[in-house]
Amino acid sequence: MKQESPIPAELWDQIPPAVQAALLVVFQRYEQRIAALDQRVRDLEEQLRQNSTNSSRPPSSDPPAVKRAPPRTPSGRRRGGQPGHQLQQRPLLPADHTHILRPGICRGCGHALSGTDPSPLRHQILELPAIRPEVTEYQLHRLNCPRCGLSTCATLPAGVPRGGQGPRLQAVLALMTGAYRLSKRMVQTFCNDVFSVPICAGQVCALEAQTAAATEPVVVELRDYVREQPANVDETGWRQQHRRGWLWTTVTATVTVFRIALSRAAWVARELVDPSAGQVITTDRFPSYRWLPLRQHQLCWAHLVRDFQAMVDRANAGSTIGEELLCCGQDLFTWWYRVRDGTLSRSTFQRKVGELRPWVREQLEAGSACGCAKTEAVCRELLEVEPALWTFVRVEGIEPTNNAAERALRHAVMWRKTSYGTHSEVGSQFVANILSIVATCRQQGRNVLEFLTECRRAGLQDCASPSLLPRT
Repeated sequence: MKQESPIPAELWDQIPPAVQAALLVVFQRYEQRIAALDQRVRDLEEQLRQNSTNSSRPPSSDPPAVKRAPPRTPSGRRRGGQPGHQLQQRPLLPADHTHILRPGICRGCGHALSGTDPSPLRHQILELPAIRPEVTEYQLHRLNCPRCGLSTCATLPAGVPRGGQGPRLQAVLALMTGAYRLSKRMVQTFCNDVFSVPICAGQVCALEAQTAAATEPVVVELRDYVREQPANVDETGWRQQHRRGWLWTTVTATVTVFRIALSRAAWVARELVDPSAGQVITTDRFPSYRWLPLRQHQLCWAHLVRDFQAMVDRANAGSTIGEELLCCGQDLFTWWYRVRDGTLSRSTFQRKVGELRPWVREQLEAGSACGCAKTEAVCRELLEVEPALWTFVRVEGIEPTNNAAERALRHAVMWRKTSYGTHSEVGSQFVANILSIVATCRQQGRNVLEFLTECRRAGLQDCASPSLLPRT
């Protein structure tokens, strides 16, 4: 086909054929360049339109122009606990000091009163005592041998730390940085102001390394356990030694494990979970999870809803498909909430989803040829993994979202934003271990401070570490 020239025909015919050929090549190159720049402008404009409703951006990054969700209609109820809710009261603690108070006279007639109330009202006041460290001093004598003159110094008993901090103090310092996200300088100031404990930022780093080593056997045991359990898996960005890395998490019903790796590839996910045990793994659509068997893989519908909203917001040939799929996702969540609340039976839910599933597939097939490249790519990908969209309908106990893993990562993300990552492999080991132990202890209702103290004592006494494996 003869290529048309933007030059008028009467002028074009006056140009020599050789020059015409050269001009056609120049025109073609500029048209390709302009088309590429147009596509780039469209991509950048689409990035500007991204927000928390159509992408993975957090709601905190939404600009003021983004339309917020409409406020809920007032229910007419008073604020606070509603009738029938579970009463929450502060538990009574063993009293160190008790004052018995009896009324002397009747508040009505003034008659003298005597006796004892078998069930008196108990009003407790909690106060912190003045905190001062308990200091244990070991005086190591150095003596000279009267025979050979060699100097010999006494050694510390077994189980005594070589540093100046005991197991409980080390556990508290690990919690300050790992669970409450205090900086090294803030820990230094807090220990001096509250505990009257002199410590420097360098000592805090050294104690973190010791905590990482003491908790490593516990976390290794947990990693082996979660490999064969139904789990939610996700990852987020991290920085290690100024290099880009990722913080991975695996969340099960009773155990949560973290790991920092300098890769986001599939081999890291393969080390986290092993589907050969037949369990279901819930993830997002990142390519690192495509090796999972479809019947043991559940894709996050919360991510899918955002993808469908992005199709609508592009305002092109794929927007109609996005609207249909978005309605399907909303219906699916409405039914699922009713199943979870007990107002819809699981058999009815499965029947409704069975009727919805062909319609979703029909829309995905239509979207794979709608004319919008991005919408087509998403629809084709979902068609390839379509069975993984409905695993939660078939397997009881599986959620349709990956929210458990995302909630587990939230604390780590806030830590990353203030610490800017870690500066060594040992620092990354501490972060992964302390996050794993804190999250797992809270899942199991165990005291984090006591467990960390036991880990450090076990390391000092050279005995077996305590375990966080679920008790059968």
